Amino acid sequence: MKNKGIILFLITLAVIIVVVVVVDFISIRPEKLPVNPFDYNIDEYKQVDPSLIQYKETKNIRLNFSEPYGIAYEKGNLYVLGDQYLQVITENGSLVFEQSLGDTPTCITLDSTRIFIAFINYIASYNKNGERISKWDTLGEKSVITSLGIWEDELFVADAGRRRICRFTLDGKKISEFDGKHEDEALYGFIIPSRYFDLAFNKYGDLWVANTGLHALEHYTPEGKLREYWQQKKIVGIEAFGGCCNPAHFTFLPDGSFVTSEKGLVRIKIYKPSGEFKCVVAPPDKFKEDGQAPEVTADEKGNIYALDFDRKMIRLFKPIE
Repeated sequence: MKNKGIILFLITLAVIIVVVVVVDFISIRPEKLPVNPFDYNIDEYKQVDPSLIQYKETKNIRLNFSEPYGIAYEKGNLYVLGDQYLQVITENGSLVFEQSLGDTPTCITLDSTRIFIAFINYIASYNKNGERISKWDTLGEKSVITSLGIWEDELFVADAGRRRICRFTLDGKKISEFDGKHEDEALYGFIIPSRYFDLAFNKYGDLWVANTGLHALEHYTPEGKLREYWQQKKIVGIEAFGGCCNPAHFTFLPDGSFVTSEKGLVRIKIYKPSGEFKCVVAPPDKFKEDGQAPEVTADEKGNIYALDFDRKMIRLFKPIE
């Protein structure tokens, strides 16, 4: 009799456990879950006050690349990388020439006589007709080159893979490198969570680097000493750099203002040389939702060319008069 009682108790307990498990399973189905009060919803930030938009899109140049990679501007011509080619295109979209590169490029810059193109971990130089002059030594297996910049007779290289800036002569001789670490406790070296690591020179020859993990733009001497920086600590709002790894790309206008391009909530904006938010060039509704941050370059008139990777086109934005 005692054994029957124990068996009955165990059966009852098993039934209760099964009922609890089934009820719990049903309650955690997605449609049954309560609203997450900590959910990061950016929908409300996709809308931009029209008075803040001070540029208009005036032209699109469709590219015949399956995968575009980089863009640079010089004297009325656009130098565009895609697939394994370099194309030089006029502002009106006419093809000047196309050159096969034999490898997949990542970024481009140029001076008055030469074109410098980076691949994953090495750089090659070309003349203005697209003929290769030299191929430099590799930076190493872990290197991922994401940006190039020239000032006078030196080339600076952003290496996202090893989180450093390398300095070279224009003939490929390495001079030095630095990783952004310094005595100021406010910053902790280059924090690069992904393959977004840009650099650029303004018209005064000041080297600026995007420390994307900190949402900061930092000004360095060629030797790697930090001179100043500005940072957007907010993660929401039109003036902020939301999400991770922003600004993904940036360039300068002739007056020294920063043109920034963001991933996540894709948009292009302008900040004053002091780092204060100025205006919007292109709001999120101009781009594919959850698309890639366009690369940006500017001409001597302050017009902005955006390389839209998702739509495979160059988009021209001009200031609204």
